[in-house]
Amino acid sequence: MITWPDHTTARPPVTLTATGGIDRAAHHRLDEAWLGAAWSHPTTRCFVVSGGQVLIEDTGDGRAELVTMPSFDAPLTEAHRYFLGIDGDGVRYFALQKDALPGRMDDAARPAGLREAGMLLSERDAQLMVHAVALENWQRMHRFCSRCGERTVIAAAGHIRRCPACGGEHYPRTDPAVIMLVTDPEDRALLGRQVHWPKGRFSTLAGFVEPGESIEQAVVREAGEEAGVTIGRVEYVASQPWPFPSSLMLGFVAHATSTEIRVDGEEIEEARWFSREELRAAFASGEVLPPSGISIAARLIEMWYGQPLPGPL
Repeated sequence: MITWPDHTTARPPVTLTATGGIDRAAHHRLDEAWLGAAWSHPTTRCFVVSGGQVLIEDTGDGRAELVTMPSFDAPLTEAHRYFLGIDGDGVRYFALQKDALPGRMDDAARPAGLREAGMLLSERDAQLMVHAVALENWQRMHRFCSRCGERTVIAAAGHIRRCPACGGEHYPRTDPAVIMLVTDPEDRALLGRQVHWPKGRFSTLAGFVEPGESIEQAVVREAGEEAGVTIGRVEYVASQPWPFPSSLMLGFVAHATSTEIRVDGEEIEEARWFSREELRAAFASGEVLPPSGISIAARLIEMWYGQPLPGPL
């Protein structure tokens, strides 16, 4: 069991994973009468999602909130209306997919993507946004039937696309990816830098799970391919939805049985073993920049490091 320094588990929570009190109420998605009544209810709230962005409004305390509106104020959107769920007060939420966000509703509202907004929003608003962004991306990228090529139609309040020609049903795609903090027998951490990252940016290793492969096998393979190290024991830690565009990140700690590094040069340009003292000094000097605080990579490193990582530089 992986524990934090005070011996409690899974703390702080991984960003984007809290339900925020939203019940997805999937049993209502095929009930058109219920959906129609929910949309018309005076307490229902909705928001527009476009190109992975929504409108947010800063609250003055370093946080932000999702800009929502009553359904009767919503822009027309044909069939692109997605039911997201119900909160603890019975408020129903819908996302509306549009080609562009509406004009600024006031001087404070501004567009933002999930990488920025996810760290600023409440758990409820972040959960609504991550659901909406994932659905919007899938809807935009999967408009035609993979069996016969016919254009599909939206069903189940945005969670299914049906083919009117062959009857095929298509569901939102989620690609599993493993992300792992690799440690060695000296309890050093292996961090790598991708070729397209800014100079000094280091993070954990990661990669997609291949067909016919278990997630544990993927951890072993990716560590070997990217850094040339051999992995023994693998411990699961936590998962994180990552709709950039459609991944589910599965977080692990992997214990290396070898320490010689051989980077692949294609994905990983540089990889290094760090002791805690070495990483602390590298952060202080600016030689190493930490991963984004929104990603599970930061939580995995913090578990080993024993304290929060420095903020963005």
